[in-house]
Amino acid sequence: MTSTTLFIFSGLPASGKTTLAKLLAAKTGAAYIRVDTVEQGLKDICDINVETEGYRLSYRLIRDNLELGNSTIADSCNTVKITRDAWENVALNSGASFRNIEIRCSNISEHESRVKSRVCSDEFSRAQTWEQVKNRYYEPWVKEIFEVDTAGKTHQESFHTLCEILGL
Repeated sequence: MTSTTLFIFSGLPASGKTTLAKLLAAKTGAAYIRVDTVEQGLKDICDINVETEGYRLSYRLIRDNLELGNSTIADSCNTVKITRDAWENVALNSGASFRNIEIRCSNISEHESRVKSRVCSDEFSRAQTWEQVKNRYYEPWVKEIFEVDTAGKTHQESFHTLCEILGL
């Protein structure tokens, strides 16, 4: 396996995905690309209604990093098979390995509380209602994934679990 890796993060909003992805970037020195940031930039700069453009531009940015030998983190909800397959293809076509990482919060009450109390950490975050999050379409995984359940855990405890399962 190549030492260049694409860490593909997936999960619903307020599951802890971005927090863990940023902690992993800090620990490993991997490049970090957040699809929400790319999408918001396209909206702000180009004044367009973004659909798939944020993912497609992120694939290109990540491909460039992987081809330079930089491990990279893709941070997105990644709720459907088509985007999951596309991330994997970006890695494989760049000669990199990939790790599918799903972050979830299995405690429904805790997840709801996180969504309702969520303070957007930056101007690019999108505040969503609990109804939007719980009703979001999310295809079940059919491939091997590294799963971290953040329910009842601190960020550091969840990050420790992530590092253990990734062998870091």
